[in-house]
Amino acid sequence: MPFKINRLSSKSWLVAGICLCVSTLAAASDKQSLSEKADVAREESRQIEQEQLQKASEAAAKTQARETKIYKKMLPNDWEAEQKDKAQKQFNERESRENKYLREAKEAATQERKIPKPG
Repeated sequence: MPFKINRLSSKSWLVAGICLCVSTLAAASDKQSLSEKADVAREESRQIEQEQLQKASEAAAKTQARETKIYKKMLPNDWEAEQKDKAQKQFNERESRENKYLREAKEAATQERKIPKPG
């Protein structure tokens, strides 16, 4: 059965008008929601960018800390240097004592010994 416009009642025209208005409002609402979606997407993009920058900053700080730690290991350690100096001094003192004892022993060996006469 073909659809004839002139057979629609005034109620039908009213319902059709309301449907047209609702669909127009829905389209306007879709446009607002698209605009809102764009705003939300921009905000999410900004937040993601901030998070990435924060992560990059943290990674750079960690790298700097590792580099500093490695650099400190490369530098001579003061405690270690002190211990080496102390050990060297002790070695030199021991060597001096040994030389002194050896010298005294040589001197004693070269001296004439007087053996007491039994008497």
